[in-house]
Amino acid sequence: MTSLSIISGLKARRIFNSRGEETIEVEVKTLNGFGCASAPSGKSRGKYEVTPFPEGGVEEAIRRVEKYVKPKILGLDADNQEEIDKILHAVDGTENFSFIGGNTAYAVSLAVAEASASTHNQPLFYKLKKIKETILPLPLGNVLGGGKHAGKGAPDIQEFLVLPLNPKSFFEAYNANVKVHSLLGEILTKHVNGFTGGKGDEGAWAPPLTNEKALEIVVEVAEKISDEMGFKIGVGLDFASSSLWNPKKEVYEYVGEGKKRGKDEQLDYVLSLIEKFKLVYVEDPFHEDDFESFVELTSKAKNCLICGDDLFVTNKKKLELGVKLKAANSLIIKPNQVGTVSDTWETINLAKASNYVPVISHRSGETTSNHIAHLAVAFGCPIIKTGVVGGERIAKLNELLRIEETLAGKVSVAKIRFG
Repeated sequence: MTSLSIISGLKARRIFNSRGEETIEVEVKTLNGFGCASAPSGKSRGKYEVTPFPEGGVEEAIRRVEKYVKPKILGLDADNQEEIDKILHAVDGTENFSFIGGNTAYAVSLAVAEASASTHNQPLFYKLKKIKETILPLPLGNVLGGGKHAGKGAPDIQEFLVLPLNPKSFFEAYNANVKVHSLLGEILTKHVNGFTGGKGDEGAWAPPLTNEKALEIVVEVAEKISDEMGFKIGVGLDFASSSLWNPKKEVYEYVGEGKKRGKDEQLDYVLSLIEKFKLVYVEDPFHEDDFESFVELTSKAKNCLICGDDLFVTNKKKLELGVKLKAANSLIIKPNQVGTVSDTWETINLAKASNYVPVISHRSGETTSNHIAHLAVAFGCPIIKTGVVGGERIAKLNELLRIEETLAGKVSVAKIRFG
């Protein structure tokens, strides 16, 4: 008898992400199921990420799917995720997916997973589930932005984030972030000269403020909403320091503030902000090759997650080095940085075994795909970073509300232990 999960069709097409850039979407059909997945794109990409698309861009990626990937995938069983992900590596034949593209591998791998789940009438998170406990992630929301995600005059630091702690439900946590974003917009509109309601790539407000003034206002609003909601809302930063780093001069350039900070000055600056504003999360405070500074900051910062994005790029080998050195205690998980669902799980599994907090994350150029919501639950990621507003952001957050409803009484919201 023929298995209903045998792959009978595969198609790739061009679509657009939230920044209006071309990206790839892949459909996979089985005899009794269907999966569809699209790839996001980052603006501040780590140099150690896999290559997003082959030379020739999305159009060439689609041609190579048709010529090289499709003949190898058709007829295989979609239930065999690891086997199919290995075949994607074999078809590509490079270490960084430069032949078919990491975004291509990601879209195919995830579409296969969804087609398998569909075949068995299962939600994707259930099909991919790797852990016994089922938890919903805490939403890490970008409420004020600068850097590459915003226009001129905005802060140099890329993201000012809020993280609800100890909410009773995911709905409460998500609602808290929405309230912070809304009140923050009201305050900025009333009190910041020259602010006209502009937003960055991820829906965060982009006011003409210095870094510390912006942080002061975000902390003030977070405290006010904390009192209203009855639980603490922590504040964090994503420095995206590789974007600030000038390797020739060996300084971090804060162009908006007209300041340059050397390696030691950057460490002191980050520590001072953590201590002054009681930050609970700091991402990429140093450039992507500076493991040494990550080690020092991690040893000195208390009650704060020190998270590596460009430092690790969801890569297991990079994380192994970080664990050995004790650099950071958290990492960003962006599946298309590494390629396939199986590669993503390998990195998350190592993180969890090493007491690193995996933060599954959107990208600045997103699609309306909701898959990372399912991956967060399936792989037990205690935090999901996916904005606060905007259709491509709330697609993930609303999907988590649906999952919470589906699992009513059988699921809890993650709790974060610091230090």
